[in-house]
Amino acid sequence: MIGYHASHEQFSPKDLLTFTSMAEGAGFEAVMSSDHSAPWSLAQGNSGYCWSWLGAAMQATRIPFGSLAIPIGLRYHPGLVAQAAATLADMFPNRLRWIAAGSGEAMNERPFADAWPPKAERSRRLLEGVTIIRQLWEGATISKRDGFIQAEGLKLWSLPAKLPLIYGAALTAETARWVAGWADGLITARKSLAEMRRIVEAFREGGGEGKPMVLQFQLSWAPSLQDAAADMATMAVRRPGPAAAGGSAVPPSVRRPNAPHRAGRLER
Repeated sequence: MIGYHASHEQFSPKDLLTFTSMAEGAGFEAVMSSDHSAPWSLAQGNSGYCWSWLGAAMQATRIPFGSLAIPIGLRYHPGLVAQAAATLADMFPNRLRWIAAGSGEAMNERPFADAWPPKAERSRRLLEGVTIIRQLWEGATISKRDGFIQAEGLKLWSLPAKLPLIYGAALTAETARWVAGWADGLITARKSLAEMRRIVEAFREGGGEGKPMVLQFQLSWAPSLQDAAADMATMAVRRPGPAAAGGSAVPPSVRRPNAPHRAGRLER
């Protein structure tokens, strides 16, 4: 299956609706939605809210969807992720095929939190959040004060006949091997062929053999090489560079927390 990536950090929500319909018309078989609160660079300059957009996009099309989700208790409480996904799955049966749970990126999560946790803590938060989502989808009522994420009498009242799978998002072989133990599948971003092979092999070795995988491949298109070069030159001019370090032109959410502001320095 070849799908289209709905990149909210790159295009406006309105344009993405158009592009998604065009992708379906062109023969793409599925759509993957990103989940950002900030763009990667000033040149991209967008960050629509994926969960409200998904309702409109799924109403406008007929192909299946999947979405990134960060249920670590900073930007999203896992109860909200569980409710959002269950609502979409109920309205559009068998079309929200999966959500991909990840540990987050500083530029998206840090603005909503007192501090940016280290990777080890975020991984523990991720597993805790996924566990809560699954319990809610099973109909449980959750009250808990332990761990990183609290709840009191939390329950979902509208559940679909068929729920989406929960994939694990991984950018390294180490993370891929870890998520294989609890995830229904794997999603990873574009890598070199050698890196991609290591991630896939680690996922299979960690317990993911036979589970589905979503592998991202990025392709740029222009009518001619001249048009492509012109577009790239424009992007290079608009992208924040070293001269903007610490300046107001760099979005605060893109700056590295608790360190000198450096344009383009992002943390996963």
